[in-house]
Amino acid sequence: MDLAQPRTLKLFVSSIVENKDEIEEKYERSYNVLQTLIAGLSEKEAQNALNIAVCKEKTHEDLSLGLLFSILTEPENATRSYRDLMLITRDGLAIVLSHLSQLLMDRYVRLKDVVRSQVLWLVREMIRNAVANVDNLCWILMRHAVGGDVSSKNINLIEALLDIYQDNRTWLDKFPVLIASVVYTFLRLIEDHSSPALNALRQKEVTFVVTLLRERFADCLVIGRDLVRLLQNVARIPEIELLWKDILSNPKGLCSTFTGILQLMQTRTSRRFLQSRLTPDMERKLVFLTSQVRFGYHKRYQEWFQRQYLATPESQTLRCDLIRFIVGVIHPTNELLCSDIIPRWAVIGWLLTTCTSIVAAANAKLALFYDWLFFEPDKDNIMNIEPAILVMNNSMRSHPAVTAALLDFLCRIIPNFHPSLVEKVRTGIYASLRQILEKRVLPSLCPLFDHPKLDQELRSMVHETFKEFCMPPVVEGREDFGNPGIKEEPAEIVNLDGTENHNRGITGTNNHLDEPAFSDDEEDQTGLSSGGRHEDEEDDDDIPLAKVRLKERPGRGAARDSGSPDLISQLEGDIRKTVESLRAENDNEAKCQAAERLVQLVIQEEPSGEALSTLASCLCSVLQDDLEGKIFPAEVTDEAVEDSIGRPLFVLLRGAAQMPEDDSRRLPLLALLAEMAGHMPRLGYLLLYFLKACKLSEVKASVYKDFCQALDRDLEASLLADLKLCQEEDVPLLCWLVPEVYAQFPDVAVDHVGLLHLVVAAVDAAQLQDLVCRIMQGQLMMFRHPDSFRALLSASLAWETFEQFCLWQLVTAHGIPVDYILPILPRLEYAAHAEALTAILLMLKQERPTAELLRHLLSREVRPPSDVFVVSTLKYWCREHEERLGELVAGLLASRCGGNPATHTSPGKRGKRGGGGGGGNAGGRGGAAQAAAAAAAAAAGPPTTEQVLGHLDQLRQCSGCLYGLDTVQRALQQAQTACNDAQRKRFSDLFALAETDDLETPPPPPAPTTGTKGRPSGGGRGRKAANKAAPTKRAAPKEVSESSEESSEEEEVVKPKQAKKRKKVMPVGSDSD
Repeated sequence: MDLAQPRTLKLFVSSIVENKDEIEEKYERSYNVLQTLIAGLSEKEAQNALNIAVCKEKTHEDLSLGLLFSILTEPENATRSYRDLMLITRDGLAIVLSHLSQLLMDRYVRLKDVVRSQVLWLVREMIRNAVANVDNLCWILMRHAVGGDVSSKNINLIEALLDIYQDNRTWLDKFPVLIASVVYTFLRLIEDHSSPALNALRQKEVTFVVTLLRERFADCLVIGRDLVRLLQNVARIPEIELLWKDILSNPKGLCSTFTGILQLMQTRTSRRFLQSRLTPDMERKLVFLTSQVRFGYHKRYQEWFQRQYLATPESQTLRCDLIRFIVGVIHPTNELLCSDIIPRWAVIGWLLTTCTSIVAAANAKLALFYDWLFFEPDKDNIMNIEPAILVMNNSMRSHPAVTAALLDFLCRIIPNFHPSLVEKVRTGIYASLRQILEKRVLPSLCPLFDHPKLDQELRSMVHETFKEFCMPPVVEGREDFGNPGIKEEPAEIVNLDGTENHNRGITGTNNHLDEPAFSDDEEDQTGLSSGGRHEDEEDDDDIPLAKVRLKERPGRGAARDSGSPDLISQLEGDIRKTVESLRAENDNEAKCQAAERLVQLVIQEEPSGEALSTLASCLCSVLQDDLEGKIFPAEVTDEAVEDSIGRPLFVLLRGAAQMPEDDSRRLPLLALLAEMAGHMPRLGYLLLYFLKACKLSEVKASVYKDFCQALDRDLEASLLADLKLCQEEDVPLLCWLVPEVYAQFPDVAVDHVGLLHLVVAAVDAAQLQDLVCRIMQGQLMMFRHPDSFRALLSASLAWETFEQFCLWQLVTAHGIPVDYILPILPRLEYAAHAEALTAILLMLKQERPTAELLRHLLSREVRPPSDVFVVSTLKYWCREHEERLGELVAGLLASRCGGNPATHTSPGKRGKRGGGGGGGNAGGRGGAAQAAAAAAAAAAGPPTTEQVLGHLDQLRQCSGCLYGLDTVQRALQQAQTACNDAQRKRFSDLFALAETDDLETPPPPPAPTTGTKGRPSGGGRGRKAANKAAPTKRAAPKEVSESSEESSEEEEVVKPKQAKKRKKVMPVGSDSD
């Protein structure tokens, strides 16, 4: 290799004022190590030196990175450097792929043009040599093919990627997930290539994408509803128009499992696809904007983003990608929602108001509402529909045209999306609006749908389309529990965003003078009156899931108290005086004493009917801070928890909890609490919190059960509803309650799918760790019964990846035996259920092979080369338990393929003899015979002969060590005899291993006890002879196989097939015996 000066070779474009990049310095150091090693050596000497030096782990990494640096910066030496890299790699280029992925994710925009070209050349070479995990590299490169960018660099990258996929179509077909990503990416890019100069590229893209969709439509179904959105954007292209006709009129012609467009629209698009249309740099900037930038300080960040990514006319189409990413991927936590960070709706509003293209604006509206159209509360996420309603609500003052345009779009999309889906779209949008009200994103839709700033025609259309949502609510403002005394303008007390309106002199229902505006309309804050928004005030309008405690500001007490006297006046006697005292007191201790008196009065007077309802409404008003404020302490200590329940609300709960279960005086209190829960649903999980915090172990379960009975709901439904609300409002509290819930209600909670999903959908890594620790300490049991556990696992297959990861961590912590899982193993699909199969594979790694394990394992369908689950397990067992596995495989082969009776009966006879005779062979051969007998006993069920032989043939292609065992050799010979001609032809390579042994191995000397009975007793004779000869016979082929692996290790990536080489070696091993 020519000696070059490292300082002249650069990865990145840089200026003289920039500091040297640490990544580039690392590559240069590795390159210098490489040059020091091979300087002045011939090609052969250099290869020898590299092979000697690579034995050290650190040197292996340095040399690999040095050669990678040479490939990227020296095109003239790239071929030679790549050959040397393939020669020295010991990990299948894993180190190279890892560093290259990091380079492309973090520094692609800074790479020099020659380096970018060399990256594409290297990807081509690695695909040609079938290097593993190159598909992930391709996915990263596609992220840099930017939508809305027709610059020469971007077009060159798109053309290069398209050529790579077209030239390596066979390779691409092996990766269904990558196929879906390729279709999603290029379908999106076609939209940007409409200029005459790009006609040739566009035609190539269209032909390629349509071909993939027609030939691999089943793989593309996973994209979900956004596939339809992208197809709509390019529907006028003739080839895609024809594809549309087939999708609508002949769906089965594309895929046998495809039922029509409704199937796609009801499938939520994975975050991975939405993420793929933003470059890593764009993603980092958007995540920073929505997680770090405070409202009011965001304008300069938005202006920078606009200049960087949205400055050209072509870039207008990128707005749809940004909106889909914000809606579907950026889901802030409740803590972030409660902060003063810029909310999602404000960023989306900025993207809408700065859009300059009519077509792009229409597509942006569709992108914003797309998850509304077929929304299903059980499957979809409230966070996907929240931004749209908040954009409309908050734009009404500063951008009424935006709200009007969005409402008009929402009304017109119902009849115009597709004629056959009108009712489905209506149902989805109605479900979205109901979820918005249920989750308290907005308290009412009436102020929005009937706003005076909307023109009369639009209001009429909204009223006609959404009749049930245009009725004014019976109860206004935050007083959810009802207050018949409030008659005057509720908006003069509390605005829609939960803040007070201090401008009482201004009439109207939406005087949002203190509402934040979009950055492009921001005014000079120095010119605002004192009634304007203070920078320290919170904006609660972007909080859809957590009911944030309203701060005590001037006017808060007056606003709340103004309604209380009218309600309290409807009470009578001592109860009225006590509630008035509870309302008037400011001291917490005095409030608690008043609450204690109220408990005694309720027990004595037993209010019911209207009196009970009025009392509950009054208490919800008076105890609003307890019911809406944050209860659970940030730092959980016994003292902090005890202090948290020292409030008047918990005095009421204590009154019910401390009474004996059979005490009838508890019933009036429970009835009161149930009535209050109708107004404040939080009360259910606050009761659970109190019962754990107060440590009344003997009555916990009974109190909550009686509370559910008072609500006229069954325990399971109440528990799930309360914990779901807790999950939405306070995840740390949910995690704290989980062990108690499982301990107190095991009949309901253990193995409950819905409850477990609530937990795994909410926890983070630290909370999961805490749950695992509690399981390890015996404080938490979440699984118990095998049947219900398997049903739970089946349901979990539809969960998100991290949710399934959490589930399997909990399963591992419980030490669930693998026997619980085996029955569902054959039903799991390698690509669709990767999370479950990965966890099961690691469990099987800890197990010693048994007949039962092998039977379930080989019952999986044989799908080479994509599904390597079975072969991975077998190959690992070959390394750790070769003899044991050989005996089990032989027994299973005999039971499935054996043709004569002796094949089925002899294992049982040997097991009997070995067990009864004791002696030295009882533990070894007797155990093998029992395993074979167990396999024979299950002969009537799966796996089939085809499955057993198929998996063994797949194993043969990557490992031949198992087939040197005598037991396996004889089993293969028997199987070959018993199989029909079609099977012998299909598995000829597998049976060839037995044929060579049968022809070249000399026959064993006749045993004196068996005479000349021939083959029927030959199985027994061969087994006895193997007792002495087996170690030698097994050692020879294993040794030769290992040497073969060692000699061909360097070529393993380029030529992965090694089975044929082992086939030739096997007979030599037999003859050497």
